[in-house]
Amino acid sequence: MKIAFLTTDSREHFHDYSNPNPYFGTAPQALLAGFEDFPGIEVHVVSCVQSPVRSPATIGRNLYYHSLLVPKLGWLRSGYLGCRRAVLKLLDRLQPDLVHGQGTERDCALSAVFSGRPSILTVHGNMRRIARLNHARPFSFGWITARLEGVALRRAAGVVCITQHTKREVENLARRVWVVSNAVDPAFFSVKRNPVSPPLLVCVATISSLKNQQRLIAAVDSPIREQPIRLLFLGLADGSDYSKQFQQILSSRPWCEHRGFVKPPELRQILGSVSGLVLPSLEENCPMVILEAIAAGTPVLASSVGGIPELIDSSSGWLFDPLAESDIAGRIREFLSSSARANAMAEFAREKGKERFHPKVVAARHLEIYREMLNGSRSAAS
Repeated sequence: MKIAFLTTDSREHFHDYSNPNPYFGTAPQALLAGFEDFPGIEVHVVSCVQSPVRSPATIGRNLYYHSLLVPKLGWLRSGYLGCRRAVLKLLDRLQPDLVHGQGTERDCALSAVFSGRPSILTVHGNMRRIARLNHARPFSFGWITARLEGVALRRAAGVVCITQHTKREVENLARRVWVVSNAVDPAFFSVKRNPVSPPLLVCVATISSLKNQQRLIAAVDSPIREQPIRLLFLGLADGSDYSKQFQQILSSRPWCEHRGFVKPPELRQILGSVSGLVLPSLEENCPMVILEAIAAGTPVLASSVGGIPELIDSSSGWLFDPLAESDIAGRIREFLSSSARANAMAEFAREKGKERFHPKVVAARHLEIYREMLNGSRSAAS
């Protein structure tokens, strides 16, 4: 079986063009690692970039990489027409059995569904829902992306949803839907826990209004009067007024620290040393950092929104109303007063996580979907 796997090369996302090695989002990267356990599948990873990069032809024992140079004119404003043409030309040469587009945020979904071949999409972020929540202005990135997502969903032969939350968002447009969790880098399952004192909570998310960090700080203003707590924020600031206000708030609270973006090895080290992960987002689908925390055995406190309640419940973590500072503060107090219970819950979640999020498990389920798709296509053609 030959699969074309369309995903964003993070060298393009971060403008890291001098790096000779491609790297991808944490979820696609983990899924690709899982595919290596199945030598009967041949996976061709395809990414578009706006500047020339050097890339290896092989990135795994059955994984092959193709980097396509597409001028800026062929990206968002043209509906990714340049990317679609470049991918189509490559696929005519590769002749894959199926095309799998990762994410509806950029070019991959449209290139997959306009490939003229059996195509499926994985929805990572619900762009139409995010545009509504952000009140995206006409012709802004969010507004355009939401509309392109609708086009892609209608044209795809099937859609992989990483939570039931996404299934509810797309099932009125998609022809077929499967629910399959994201895969997690197996290195997270090997994290050794050694929490520091006093308690340190980490929040991992882009600094933006949708991630709700300011309300989290306001909520912790109360319990910190009762016992020492530190808050560590990881993630890039989006440059908005919200992120600037966030930096101002931090300057008056010495118990808060913002470290910016960290790579997976450093994140694993941090998850092993903190008391817990707290994620106060107003909207989430299947946040990778929650899966990574579960794999690392790190207790999780998070918003009861979107797909998060499908990942943790009262037996494996703490959920709160992200709009209610008193509820956030209450869950944090409860968590800090029961460290033994918190650690037991985290270990329980970690064992369950191996059954749901390990790359080999997730890759095996994708292979079942691919075969189902291809058998259906052959039946329809006969």
